[in-house]
Amino acid sequence: MNHVTIERIIPLENPKFITPVRIEYMQNGKKKSWEAVRSHDSVAVLLYHKEKESFLLVKQLRVTTLLNGEKEGYTYELCAGIVDKDLPLVQIAAEEIFEECGYSVPLEQIKRVTSYFTSVGFSGAKQTMFYAEIDESMKQGAGGGIEDEEIELFFLPLKKAKAFMFDESRKKTPGLMMAFYWFFDTFGKCEL
Repeated sequence: MNHVTIERIIPLENPKFITPVRIEYMQNGKKKSWEAVRSHDSVAVLLYHKEKESFLLVKQLRVTTLLNGEKEGYTYELCAGIVDKDLPLVQIAAEEIFEECGYSVPLEQIKRVTSYFTSVGFSGAKQTMFYAEIDESMKQGAGGGIEDEEIELFFLPLKKAKAFMFDESRKKTPGLMMAFYWFFDTFGKCEL
């Protein structure tokens, strides 16, 4: 991975994916306000590769992690994407699996797990989590994302997943950790 440094931070004009806002509201008779960001909802998919007995994660640059002094901005995440089309969420999840990872998974094999809110301190976006099992017969493309996305595929062996969850040297999202907890609770699989 290349080293990344922030060159400058500038105020956002004509945003494409998020809109900074100030929310004014009343709570218990007191007028209050909060700075926030309107953003798209999203889908995320925990992918388990049956033949490799591994989770398929994506590793990509999240430059925002550099804002508070971090030296390396790459994170490990679930395959995910924003909901910016009027399609069923499972269809968007299938498209993200193909775009980011190169696997073509039939819709009926993508199972909805739950939904939750992300970044609640500054955004109220909802993420819906799915689960799918994959194998090499489903590999139909290179993955890596679209346009200028630079997504690296990362296979994490099941037997190393619990240690990975608590390895603070590897940046990861709460959604990823929640997905692993769900998997272990649902299937009871994992070695310590």
